[in-house]
Amino acid sequence: MRLIGLAVIVTLSVFLVPFAAEAQQPAKVPRIGFLTPASGYEPFRQGLRELGYLEGKNLVIEYRFAEGKLDRLPALAAELVRLKVDIVVAVGGPAVHAAKKATETIPIVMATAGDPVDQGFVASLARPGGNVTGLSSLTTDLAGKRLELLKEIIPKLSRVAVLWHPDAIGPPLSWKEIQLAAREQGLRLQSLEVRGPEDLDGAFRAASRERAQALVALRSPIVVFERTRITELATKNRLPAIYDDRVFVETDGLMSYGTNQADLHRRAAAYVDKILKGAKPADLPVEQPTKFELVINLKTAKALGLTIPPSLLLRADQVIE
Repeated sequence: MRLIGLAVIVTLSVFLVPFAAEAQQPAKVPRIGFLTPASGYEPFRQGLRELGYLEGKNLVIEYRFAEGKLDRLPALAAELVRLKVDIVVAVGGPAVHAAKKATETIPIVMATAGDPVDQGFVASLARPGGNVTGLSSLTTDLAGKRLELLKEIIPKLSRVAVLWHPDAIGPPLSWKEIQLAAREQGLRLQSLEVRGPEDLDGAFRAASRERAQALVALRSPIVVFERTRITELATKNRLPAIYDDRVFVETDGLMSYGTNQADLHRRAAAYVDKILKGAKPADLPVEQPTKFELVINLKTAKALGLTIPPSLLLRADQVIE
């Protein structure tokens, strides 16, 4: 009887060992691809930390930066697909476009995108319908407001230069929007097309030659990547300029009005969390911003010889002195 009992124990052990080993195997660690035309990822990481995700412990992030070169995005997106990431987080229209071209199955979270419906990323904001969802920055819809803010600073404003990248995804829509707003406000626009850093000096020379009184910079990877140089050229050429993001004002730009891009990146983490927990991108509505911030740099205003109306300063979310 003792031998039979021992045999039973040995037999059970043989069968149970594989099950025990299987039960002890660690859970699969999600792998996230982060694709951006420029740089910057800390707000997104902050959002993940707030949700309990610690990079290197319960989450792996594969970063891919195009360093301002849009033609690199398709190859970087394809690389993330080959790595079989669980989700691609794409920053800006060009990155979303590259990711969408690279995969129709891996979920894509837009950290920012101007108008994802017009750009063909989603079927609708309420029901995206495919593998893309995330956040819209609504940059195109704010063109008229930015012109109005410039007119408050320059009451006799009549001619505005517009710095934009005609080949990027997003700026052509913004250019159409600002043309419509300018006609409604009786303003003439001067188109300054820039496709690379080498075009910036010539663009500002053209603005001075045509006696532009102010400048609007339409968001694109080249504009964001070269923001320090652009704000320096605007001040050097005595062009009061307005931008869509506070980071330009923090690098000595005059004024910005728009969504807080860093906040959008942070909130993109919530979409990653929902998808990792089983939600489908097709069923997650695209989030639109509800708050827009006005930031003014008084030091730059003084360098330009401008006096900012007190009523405008009172409405500003932040005044940099």
